[in-house]
Amino acid sequence: MAGSEKGGWLPMADARRNGERILVTVRGGEQGPAEVDTVRFQAPRGSGEKAWMATDMGPDGLVTYDEDELVAWMPWPEPTPESAGSPLPAPADEADFEEQGSGI
Repeated sequence: MAGSEKGGWLPMADARRNGERILVTVRGGEQGPAEVDTVRFQAPRGSGEKAWMATDMGPDGLVTYDEDELVAWMPWPEPTPESAGSPLPAPADEADFEEQGSGI
């Protein structure tokens, strides 16, 4: 299934890890349904290990995500006059990104 058939969402294995902002689908669970967040792959201040970090938090409230918490990604949309004030895309359908086979 191509990205366009998945609403523009791409597998996390292909996510950009160059520090630029991207949109991700955060897996739903006990805390609530799947949702979209904006993240960067970077090292938290004082750490040498990089992680997916939410971009809307300050240094006192860092939110990081483990790889298995994220389902899919898409590039951060370029602003256009038509997109001003438009909502984020719907989260990716987790079933589109499940691995097939036994993994053995």
